[in-house]
Amino acid sequence: MSTSDADKPGWTENLSRTFIDYGRYFVPRRDEQMRVIADLLPRDVPSTILELCCGEGLLAERLLDKYPAATVYGFDGSVEMLDRAQQRLARFGARFQSRLFDLAATDWREPGFPVHAVVSSLAIHHLTGNDKQALFADVYRLLSDGGVFVIADLVAHESAAGRRAAAERWDRIVRQQSIELDGNEQAFEFFKREGWNSFRSTEPDDIDHPSSLLAQLHWLKEAGFVDVDVYWMLAGHAIFAARKPGKDNPG
Repeated sequence: MSTSDADKPGWTENLSRTFIDYGRYFVPRRDEQMRVIADLLPRDVPSTILELCCGEGLLAERLLDKYPAATVYGFDGSVEMLDRAQQRLARFGARFQSRLFDLAATDWREPGFPVHAVVSSLAIHHLTGNDKQALFADVYRLLSDGGVFVIADLVAHESAAGRRAAAERWDRIVRQQSIELDGNEQAFEFFKREGWNSFRSTEPDDIDHPSSLLAQLHWLKEAGFVDVDVYWMLAGHAIFAARKPGKDNPG
């Protein structure tokens, strides 16, 4: 994807504002994805959920509504996103706690409280493969026994045919969502003009580093997770999850 802050590599607040404005068009079936993620969480209460890169709080809102005994800790690297999340989720009071963080850093990986679930949507692909492997191992360590790790993310394709199919499907979905929401293709035209369909790019990208789905499932198993599985996939976007074994359910 392109950025308007050419002198600032990586994710910027300008990109955060763009995503807030256009995410409903750009993310394939966003509401469906959030429903799938929410359904994958354990029903045990009390439940503490850590969301990596919570954005404007859409998924956190879904989780807090679905699980009335849950507390969500929403971490994000964008001040703009956290401000929006705090406004959106103010009605939940102390059940939503926010924190500014760097996903690639390690200081947050010892939260100091039990964590029953870790969720992340459209964030982990910003890490390199080695950093993903380290993250998976650290999430395994910080989770309580029986806890789950749910990831919704952009994934790389091993073949040119797979990459082409993902690119074409993503374009079709954004066009369709633009028409469904606004009755025109303006959002789709913006999507194309700004280069958000990373499957169409052949240039190096300092923001997106998607890894193959197969590799990530393998890394989760290497970290010690069990019940590693895929629950949803469309246009190069996948939802996959894993569980940390517990004494009552060792896997």
